[in-house]
Amino acid sequence: MKTRITELFGIQHPIIQGGMHFVGLAELAAAVSNAGGLGTITGLTQRSPADLANEIARCHDMTDKPFAVNLTFLPTVSSPDYPGYIKAIIEGGVKHVETAGRSPEKYMPALKDAGIKVIHKCTSVRHALKAQSIGCDAVSVDGFECGGHPGEDDIPNMILLPRAADELEIPFVASGGMADARSLVAAMALGAEGMNMGTRFIATQEAPVHDNVKQAIVAASELDTRLVMRPLRNTERVLNNAAVERIIEKEQRLGKDLQFSDIIDEVAGVYPRIMQEGDMEVGAWSCGMVAGLIHDVPTCEQLISGIMRDAEQLIRQRLAGFL
Repeated sequence: MKTRITELFGIQHPIIQGGMHFVGLAELAAAVSNAGGLGTITGLTQRSPADLANEIARCHDMTDKPFAVNLTFLPTVSSPDYPGYIKAIIEGGVKHVETAGRSPEKYMPALKDAGIKVIHKCTSVRHALKAQSIGCDAVSVDGFECGGHPGEDDIPNMILLPRAADELEIPFVASGGMADARSLVAAMALGAEGMNMGTRFIATQEAPVHDNVKQAIVAASELDTRLVMRPLRNTERVLNNAAVERIIEKEQRLGKDLQFSDIIDEVAGVYPRIMQEGDMEVGAWSCGMVAGLIHDVPTCEQLISGIMRDAEQLIRQRLAGFL
Protein backbone atom coordinates (compact mmCIF):
# COMPACT_ATOMS: atom_id res chain seq x y z
CA MET A 1 0.00 0.00 0.00
CA LYS A 2 1.51 3.30 -1.12
CA THR A 3 0.49 6.65 0.35
CA ARG A 4 2.22 9.98 0.77
CA ILE A 5 3.16 8.80 4.27
CA THR A 6 4.90 5.63 3.08
CA GLU A 7 6.73 7.65 0.44
CA LEU A 8 7.71 10.40 2.88
CA PHE A 9 9.21 8.06 5.47
CA GLY A 10 10.44 5.31 3.16
CA ILE A 11 8.35 2.60 4.85
CA GLN A 12 6.40 -0.35 3.51
CA HIS A 13 3.14 0.13 5.43
CA PRO A 14 1.38 3.36 6.49
CA ILE A 15 1.58 2.52 10.20
CA ILE A 16 3.51 4.55 12.77
CA GLN A 17 4.25 3.65 16.39
CA GLY A 18 3.81 6.78 18.46
CA GLY A 19 6.22 7.93 21.13
CA MET A 20 5.28 6.62 24.58
CA HIS A 21 7.06 7.27 27.87
CA PHE A 22 9.04 4.22 29.07
CA VAL A 23 7.55 2.18 26.18
CA GLY A 24 9.26 3.59 23.09
CA LEU A 25 12.63 1.94 23.59
CA ALA A 26 14.87 0.49 20.89
CA GLU A 27 13.35 -2.99 21.17
CA LEU A 28 9.88 -1.84 20.20
CA ALA A 29 10.97 0.75 17.64
CA ALA A 30 13.14 -1.80 15.82
CA ALA A 31 10.40 -4.45 15.86
CA VAL A 32 7.86 -2.05 14.33
CA SER A 33 10.32 -0.89 11.68
CA ASN A 34 11.37 -4.45 10.85
CA ALA A 35 7.68 -5.25 10.33
CA GLY A 36 7.39 -2.48 7.73
CA GLY A 37 6.05 0.36 9.86
CA LEU A 38 7.83 3.34 11.40
CA GLY A 39 9.06 2.60 14.91
CA THR A 40 9.70 5.45 17.32
CA ILE A 41 12.13 5.91 20.22
CA THR A 42 10.76 8.21 22.93
CA GLY A 43 13.50 10.80 23.37
CA LEU A 44 12.71 12.14 26.83
CA THR A 45 12.50 8.66 28.36
CA GLN A 46 16.28 8.82 28.00
CA ARG A 47 17.66 10.94 30.85
CA SER A 48 20.30 12.73 28.80
CA PRO A 49 21.34 13.31 25.18
CA ALA A 50 24.14 10.78 25.72
CA ASP A 51 21.60 8.17 26.80
CA LEU A 52 19.51 8.93 23.73
CA ALA A 53 22.59 8.53 21.52
CA ASN A 54 23.15 5.09 23.04
CA GLU A 55 19.49 4.15 22.48
CA ILE A 56 19.67 5.23 18.85
CA ALA A 57 22.81 3.13 18.39
CA ARG A 58 21.05 0.14 19.95
CA CYS A 59 18.16 0.56 17.54
CA HIS A 60 20.52 0.73 14.56
CA ASP A 61 21.98 -2.58 15.76
CA MET A 62 18.51 -4.15 15.63
CA THR A 63 17.19 -2.75 12.34
CA ASP A 64 18.43 -1.32 9.07
CA LYS A 65 14.98 0.16 8.37
CA PRO A 66 13.93 3.78 9.01
CA PHE A 67 12.86 4.70 12.53
CA ALA A 68 11.97 7.95 14.28
CA VAL A 69 12.67 9.69 17.56
CA ASN A 70 9.88 11.44 19.47
CA LEU A 71 10.59 14.78 21.13
CA THR A 72 7.86 16.24 23.33
CA PHE A 73 8.28 19.94 24.02
CA LEU A 74 7.14 20.47 27.58
CA PRO A 75 5.98 23.67 29.30
CA THR A 76 8.42 23.30 32.18
CA VAL A 77 10.45 25.77 34.22
CA SER A 78 13.60 23.70 33.84
CA SER A 79 13.56 22.67 30.20
CA PRO A 80 15.26 19.48 28.98
CA ASP A 81 18.42 19.92 26.92
CA TYR A 82 16.57 20.00 23.61
CA PRO A 83 19.60 21.17 21.57
CA GLY A 84 21.55 18.25 23.04
CA TYR A 85 18.81 15.76 22.17
CA ILE A 86 18.56 17.14 18.64
CA LYS A 87 22.34 16.87 18.26
CA ALA A 88 22.14 13.22 19.33
CA ILE A 89 19.39 12.61 16.77
CA ILE A 90 21.34 14.24 13.95
CA GLU A 91 24.66 12.59 14.80
CA GLY A 92 22.87 9.27 15.21
CA GLY A 93 21.72 9.37 11.60
CA VAL A 94 18.00 9.49 12.43
CA LYS A 95 16.06 11.01 9.54
CA HIS A 96 12.57 11.18 11.05
CA VAL A 97 11.34 13.00 14.15
CA GLU A 98 7.90 12.99 15.75
CA THR A 99 7.32 16.17 17.74
CA ALA A 100 4.55 16.72 20.28
CA GLY A 101 3.47 19.17 22.96
CA ARG A 102 4.37 22.75 22.28
CA SER A 103 5.29 24.03 18.84
CA PRO A 104 8.66 22.80 17.54
CA GLU A 105 9.14 26.03 15.54
CA LYS A 106 12.25 27.08 17.49
CA TYR A 107 14.02 23.84 16.57
CA MET A 108 12.80 23.41 12.99
CA PRO A 109 15.84 25.06 11.32
CA ALA A 110 18.24 22.60 12.94
CA LEU A 111 16.06 19.63 12.05
CA LYS A 112 15.45 20.74 8.45
CA ASP A 113 19.09 21.64 7.86
CA ALA A 114 19.93 18.04 8.78
CA GLY A 115 17.44 16.72 6.21
CA ILE A 116 15.08 15.37 8.89
CA LYS A 117 11.40 14.80 8.14
CA VAL A 118 9.19 16.13 10.94
CA ILE A 119 5.72 14.89 11.84
CA HIS A 120 4.00 16.90 14.57
CA LYS A 121 1.22 15.51 16.75
CA CYS A 122 -1.81 17.82 16.90
CA THR A 123 -5.20 17.67 18.63
CA SER A 124 -6.87 20.39 16.57
CA VAL A 125 -7.04 21.62 12.99
CA ARG A 126 -5.69 25.03 13.98
CA HIS A 127 -2.58 23.44 15.49
CA ALA A 128 -2.16 21.24 12.41
CA LEU A 129 -2.28 24.31 10.18
CA LYS A 130 0.35 25.97 12.37
CA ALA A 131 2.56 22.89 12.04
CA GLN A 132 2.16 23.04 8.27
CA SER A 133 3.03 26.74 8.23
CA ILE A 134 6.32 26.27 10.12
CA GLY A 135 7.51 23.57 7.74
CA CYS A 136 6.45 20.25 9.26
CA ASP A 137 6.35 17.56 6.59
CA ALA A 138 3.30 15.79 8.03
CA VAL A 139 1.04 15.83 11.07
CA SER A 140 -0.46 13.19 13.32
CA VAL A 141 -4.06 14.21 14.00
CA ASP A 142 -4.96 13.07 17.50
CA GLY A 143 -8.65 12.59 18.27
CA PHE A 144 -10.38 12.83 21.65
CA GLU A 145 -10.36 9.02 21.93
CA CYS A 146 -6.60 8.93 22.31
CA GLY A 147 -4.57 7.88 25.31
CA GLY A 148 -2.41 10.59 26.82
CA HIS A 149 -3.19 14.23 26.13
CA PRO A 150 -6.25 14.79 23.86
CA GLY A 151 -6.19 18.59 24.13
CA GLU A 152 -9.11 20.62 25.39
CA ASP A 153 -11.44 20.70 22.36
CA ASP A 154 -12.94 17.19 22.75
CA ILE A 155 -13.29 16.55 19.00
CA PRO A 156 -13.44 12.84 18.05
CA ASN A 157 -11.79 11.53 14.90
CA MET A 158 -14.98 11.10 12.90
CA ILE A 159 -15.10 14.92 12.81
CA LEU A 160 -11.45 15.85 13.27
CA LEU A 161 -10.01 13.77 10.42
CA PRO A 162 -12.28 15.06 7.61
CA ARG A 163 -11.83 18.60 8.95
CA ALA A 164 -8.07 18.12 8.71
CA ALA A 165 -8.46 16.76 5.19
CA ASP A 166 -10.46 19.85 4.22
CA GLU A 167 -7.76 22.22 5.45
CA LEU A 168 -4.32 20.61 5.13
CA GLU A 169 -2.03 20.33 2.13
CA ILE A 170 0.60 18.15 3.83
CA PRO A 171 -0.21 14.48 4.52
CA PHE A 172 -1.49 13.38 7.90
CA VAL A 173 -2.05 10.19 9.84
CA ALA A 174 -4.91 9.38 12.20
CA SER A 175 -4.05 8.92 15.86
CA GLY A 176 -6.32 7.96 18.73
CA GLY A 177 -8.61 4.94 18.60
CA MET A 178 -6.45 3.11 16.05
CA ALA A 179 -6.07 -0.65 16.54
CA ASP A 180 -6.73 -2.74 13.45
CA ALA A 181 -7.51 -2.89 9.73
CA ARG A 182 -10.91 -1.28 10.29
CA SER A 183 -9.15 1.68 11.91
CA LEU A 184 -6.76 2.07 8.98
CA VAL A 185 -9.39 1.79 6.24
CA ALA A 186 -11.79 4.13 8.04
CA ALA A 187 -9.03 6.68 8.66
CA MET A 188 -8.04 6.64 5.02
CA ALA A 189 -11.66 7.03 3.96
CA LEU A 190 -11.78 10.16 6.12
CA GLY A 191 -8.69 11.64 4.46
CA ALA A 192 -5.73 10.29 6.42
CA GLU A 193 -2.85 8.54 4.64
CA GLY A 194 -1.94 6.21 7.46
CA MET A 195 -2.37 5.72 11.18
CA ASN A 196 -0.41 6.15 14.37
CA MET A 197 -0.95 3.56 17.12
CA GLY A 198 0.13 3.92 20.73
CA THR A 199 -1.88 1.77 23.14
CA ARG A 200 -2.11 -1.07 20.60
CA PHE A 201 1.68 -1.29 20.40
CA ILE A 202 2.02 -1.51 24.20
CA ALA A 203 0.17 -4.84 23.99
CA THR A 204 2.76 -6.51 21.77
CA GLN A 205 5.38 -9.09 22.62
CA GLU A 206 8.29 -6.77 21.88
CA ALA A 207 7.01 -3.86 23.97
CA PRO A 208 9.59 -3.59 26.81
CA VAL A 209 7.01 -3.25 29.59
CA HIS A 210 5.86 -5.53 32.42
CA ASP A 211 3.32 -8.16 31.44
CA ASN A 212 0.91 -6.69 34.01
CA VAL A 213 0.62 -3.61 31.79
CA LYS A 214 -0.15 -5.66 28.68
CA GLN A 215 -2.71 -7.79 30.49
CA ALA A 216 -4.39 -4.69 31.95
CA ILE A 217 -4.93 -3.39 28.40
CA VAL A 218 -6.26 -6.73 27.20
CA ALA A 219 -8.65 -6.93 30.17
CA ALA A 220 -9.92 -3.35 29.80
CA SER A 221 -13.01 -2.28 27.90
CA GLU A 222 -13.70 1.00 26.16
CA LEU A 223 -15.38 2.14 29.40
CA ASP A 224 -12.29 1.83 31.58
CA THR A 225 -10.39 5.04 30.83
CA ARG A 226 -10.78 8.32 32.70
CA LEU A 227 -9.86 11.94 32.02
CA VAL A 228 -7.71 13.54 34.71
CA MET A 229 -6.10 16.95 35.19
CA ARG A 230 -8.88 18.71 33.28
CA PRO A 231 -9.11 21.46 35.94
CA LEU A 232 -5.42 22.18 35.25
CA ARG A 233 -6.04 22.33 31.48
CA ASN A 234 -3.57 19.48 31.08
CA THR A 235 -6.15 16.80 30.36
CA GLU A 236 -4.86 13.24 30.14
CA ARG A 237 -6.71 10.04 29.30
CA VAL A 238 -5.54 7.22 31.56
CA LEU A 239 -6.59 3.71 32.52
CA ASN A 240 -8.67 3.69 35.68
CA ASN A 241 -7.03 2.38 38.86
CA ALA A 242 -6.81 3.25 42.55
CA ALA A 243 -4.47 6.19 41.94
CA VAL A 244 -6.77 7.62 39.28
CA GLU A 245 -9.70 7.35 41.68
CA ARG A 246 -7.70 9.37 44.20
CA ILE A 247 -6.98 12.04 41.60
CA ILE A 248 -10.66 12.29 40.64
CA GLU A 249 -11.70 12.57 44.28
CA LYS A 250 -9.24 15.43 44.83
CA GLU A 251 -10.41 17.18 41.65
CA GLN A 252 -14.03 16.98 42.76
CA ARG A 253 -13.26 18.09 46.32
CA LEU A 254 -10.87 20.94 45.50
CA GLY A 255 -12.50 22.15 42.28
CA LYS A 256 -10.92 25.31 40.89
CA ASP A 257 -8.50 25.38 43.84
CA LEU A 258 -6.74 22.22 42.62
CA GLN A 259 -2.97 22.58 42.23
CA PHE A 260 -0.56 20.21 40.53
CA SER A 261 1.08 19.69 43.91
CA ASP A 262 -2.17 18.11 45.15
CA ILE A 263 -1.82 15.18 42.74
CA ILE A 264 1.94 15.01 42.26
CA ASP A 265 2.22 11.67 44.09
CA GLU A 266 -0.11 10.03 41.58
CA VAL A 267 1.37 11.47 38.38
CA ALA A 268 5.06 12.34 38.84
CA GLY A 269 7.79 9.73 38.50
CA VAL A 270 5.39 6.79 38.45
CA TYR A 271 6.11 5.41 34.98
CA PRO A 272 9.17 3.31 35.86
CA ARG A 273 7.26 1.58 38.66
CA ILE A 274 4.31 0.90 36.38
CA MET A 275 5.99 0.02 33.10
CA GLN A 276 9.07 -1.74 34.46
CA GLU A 277 7.91 -3.17 37.80
CA GLY A 278 4.25 -3.78 36.96
CA ASP A 279 2.78 -1.93 39.97
CA MET A 280 -0.58 -1.19 38.39
CA GLU A 281 -2.08 0.86 41.23
CA VAL A 282 0.77 3.26 42.03
CA GLY A 283 -0.10 6.03 39.58
CA ALA A 284 -1.89 7.24 36.47
CA TRP A 285 -0.67 6.03 33.08
CA SER A 286 -1.82 6.89 29.58
CA CYS A 287 -4.17 4.48 27.84
CA GLY A 288 -6.66 5.03 25.02
CA MET A 289 -10.29 4.00 24.75
CA VAL A 290 -9.03 1.67 22.03
CA ALA A 291 -8.21 -0.81 24.80
CA GLY A 292 -11.72 -2.08 24.19
CA LEU A 293 -10.56 -3.36 20.78
CA ILE A 294 -7.40 -5.07 22.05
CA HIS A 295 -7.76 -8.74 22.94
CA ASP A 296 -4.32 -10.28 22.41
CA VAL A 297 -0.57 -9.68 22.62
CA PRO A 298 0.89 -10.47 19.18
CA THR A 299 4.35 -9.80 17.81
CA CYS A 300 4.69 -6.54 15.89
CA GLU A 301 5.10 -8.56 12.70
CA GLN A 302 1.89 -10.46 13.35
CA LEU A 303 0.03 -7.27 14.20
CA ILE A 304 1.16 -5.20 11.22
CA SER A 305 0.98 -7.96 8.62
CA GLY A 306 -2.49 -8.89 9.88
CA ILE A 307 -3.67 -5.28 9.67
CA MET A 308 -2.44 -4.92 6.10
CA ARG A 309 -3.90 -8.27 5.01
CA ASP A 310 -7.29 -7.48 6.53
CA ALA A 311 -7.26 -3.91 5.18
CA GLU A 312 -6.80 -5.17 1.64
CA GLN A 313 -9.63 -7.63 2.14
CA LEU A 314 -11.88 -4.89 3.50
CA ILE A 315 -11.18 -2.64 0.54
CA ARG A 316 -11.29 -5.26 -2.22
CA GLN A 317 -14.14 -7.38 -0.94
CA ARG A 318 -16.41 -5.78 1.63
CA LEU A 319 -16.36 -2.19 0.39
CA ALA A 320 -16.19 -3.07 -3.30
CA GLY A 321 -19.14 -5.38 -2.75
CA PHE A 322 -21.35 -2.42 -1.90
CA LEU A 323 -20.92 -0.93 -5.38
